[in-house]
Amino acid sequence: MKTAAFPFLKTMDDFEFDFQPGINKKELLELNRMGFLDKKENILFVDSSGVGKTHLATAIGITCARSRVSTYFVSFESLITQLKKALMENRLESRLKFFAKYKLLIIDEIGYMPIDQDSANLFFQLIAKRYERNSTIITTNTPFSKWGEIFGSPTLANAVLDRLFHHSQIVSIKGPSYRLREKRAFFESQAEE
Repeated sequence: MKTAAFPFLKTMDDFEFDFQPGINKKELLELNRMGFLDKKENILFVDSSGVGKTHLATAIGITCARSRVSTYFVSFESLITQLKKALMENRLESRLKFFAKYKLLIIDEIGYMPIDQDSANLFFQLIAKRYERNSTIITTNTPFSKWGEIFGSPTLANAVLDRLFHHSQIVSIKGPSYRLREKRAFFESQAEE
């Protein structure tokens, strides 16, 4: 648990499934049983901000870590920064091995900002190294059709997605934002006064 670097400790029991009725609760509980690890499948959480993607990815990660599965959580921005630094310091291979070794790697928030060509190539190298060896969980608020814009190359984006999709489960979360819920309730109460 300590080495996994989770941003917070939230489990599947903490998730408000009633607030997100579009989510298939049975599917999520099945993923939380960790069968995807044996099949070396990936899980891709996709949709708008604030719908619970990071919570669900973390919850599955915590279940895995508590079951002594080597697990690591990293934001996409931090991952790219670490890989670029390793490249500049001539230790890229060891850093790629570090991220590739985990039975479960959770990469959070792909798509909030575009990356340069070098960063895109580094990310591809990592995904290729993990392909069919270990499972990866991705969270993104960007539709997969727009990943070419993030990576600056539709060809490279397709190569990454091809490897992620091949053995994967995609969870699309259509629903309201948890973060905006309290603000919405505040403004609605103000409007009634």
